[in-house]
Amino acid sequence: MSLLAIEGLFRHFGGVAAVEDVSFDLRAGEILGLIGPNGSGKTTVLNMLSGFLAPHAGRVRMGTQDITGLPPDQLAQRGVLRMFQMTRVFSRMTAFDNLLTAGMARGLTEAESGRRAQSLIEELTLGPVQYLDAGQLSGGQRKLLEFGMCFIEPPLVAMLDEPFAAVHPVMREVMANFIRSRHARGATFLLVSHDMPIIVDLCERAVCMNAGRVIAAGDIHAVLKNHQVIEAYLGETHAGEEPPSLEVRP
Repeated sequence: MSLLAIEGLFRHFGGVAAVEDVSFDLRAGEILGLIGPNGSGKTTVLNMLSGFLAPHAGRVRMGTQDITGLPPDQLAQRGVLRMFQMTRVFSRMTAFDNLLTAGMARGLTEAESGRRAQSLIEELTLGPVQYLDAGQLSGGQRKLLEFGMCFIEPPLVAMLDEPFAAVHPVMREVMANFIRSRHARGATFLLVSHDMPIIVDLCERAVCMNAGRVIAAGDIHAVLKNHQVIEAYLGETHAGEEPPSLEVRP
């Protein structure tokens, strides 16, 4: 069942088309990979879906509701949350207080926010740094903290923009396990990442963009074998040449 239907999104910046006629569905309970080379329009799409940027044309539907152009706070009330490539936490508050504040902002009582915060601190292996100011945490720890803030009240849709970029492999695996556990409970994810091994591991379906357009969509393995996708990442192949593969083999 489609949870989000994205229909014909357009966004231009001056005379430059960043996104042109982008359409795809995000199904309830899936982890959908949104992939493509740098500059392909992925983050612009996320910005439009999460209310940080209005489309110039097209619409976004959640079930029967048209949510096109709603601001981030109204989308958050509907359960659509976004994690950014550059982590956004309160740097002069402790990690624990960041979680506490996020829970209370989502309507939880202080007691319930505290209970959930402590559970997330343990799950995300942040116990040793929970009373440090968030600004003192490493980049990976701040990413983990943002995961906790996003999920202190489970969203219907979590949009993740390069969550694994420049993160230590141990913390990357903590993040991946966190996504798996929430997915097993029915959470829906739209995941932007250049980390192909993790995309293949977590996603059954993917949408690939290039130059502002969708060039392939469907089963992750079929998408990574698509000639247009391979050329977008690795350059044009010549007649008679066997194109290289983007697939990650064990």
